[in-house]
Amino acid sequence: GEKVDTAGGTLMPGIIDCHSHSMLDTINEGTLAVTSMVRTRDVINPTDVDLYRELAGGVTTLNLLHGSANPIGGLNTVVKIKYGRPAEEFIFPGAMPGIKFALGENVKRSSTPNQPGITRRYPNTRMGVEETIREAFTKARDYKRTWDEYRAGVAKGDKNLVPPKRDLQLEPLVEVLEGKRYVHAHSYLASEILMLIGIADEFGFKVKTFQHVLEGYKVAKEIAAHGSGASTFADSWAYKIEAYDAIPYNTALMTRAGGGVSVNSDSDERARRLNIEAAKAMHWGDLTEEQALKLITINPAIQLGIQDKVGSIEVGKDADLAIWNGHPFSVYSRVDT
Repeated sequence: GEKVDTAGGTLMPGIIDCHSHSMLDTINEGTLAVTSMVRTRDVINPTDVDLYRELAGGVTTLNLLHGSANPIGGLNTVVKIKYGRPAEEFIFPGAMPGIKFALGENVKRSSTPNQPGITRRYPNTRMGVEETIREAFTKARDYKRTWDEYRAGVAKGDKNLVPPKRDLQLEPLVEVLEGKRYVHAHSYLASEILMLIGIADEFGFKVKTFQHVLEGYKVAKEIAAHGSGASTFADSWAYKIEAYDAIPYNTALMTRAGGGVSVNSDSDERARRLNIEAAKAMHWGDLTEEQALKLITINPAIQLGIQDKVGSIEVGKDADLAIWNGHPFSVYSRVDT
């Protein structure tokens, strides 16, 4: 293998950003409430300069998410940053497929004024958001049943069967029901977090991560009991009414409740200083240095199903590393390699 002289620097695992929109230009297919048939991986831009800046901040892996205009949005893409290489080389081999869900104001369009003569898209309330998701999974469960019956018939040798019509909107939701696709759900309020846990329990799937989850500290035990992870902001709030109850102790409180927690960027700007975002959890809530480091390494790796490849320095894993010229949690440190 290749040998690298770290010259007295600090070696750490490459940082993993569990909520990114880098490499994506138009990320909201906001025309329908359920757009599980659209895919971010078809429109990634490998020459986005933000990727260069993120590498310079020690970030090596991104979870590229669809926007939050829909209760059920598009399919996500997990990438390794290979700045300037062809787009197909970015795709993280073996990463778990995922899908973006969203709850709350962005979905019900409460900040969008009514235009005269234009019918508002359903749903327009939090109740409607819940019903939209429940109806989509009811359809997906029925669709799965028709395919299961067809395959069972084929296996028995019935030659007269006609395969059901394929539905690209429902196929990813069937994968969610079968545990083959992760749900990453944009959320803020405690009530809507509990609502989605309720739907997941009803249909027998797990929400892999609650994203943003700024009121997660209020329902941290319930999130942990469901088996969900939380991917949050270190200290970003008051940018809309939903975020008013956010507190900087959210990360530490959710960590202590036993759920896996990561801090993410959701921003091409914040993405290049996730090391400092993680360090804030030592100030707000007294996490240990190791607990803070996990927020941007192994925890987001687990949330994306890639913990056997990245997120820690271990024999057999990818050499996905950053060498810093000082302590990674210092504002004075920078990445050398």
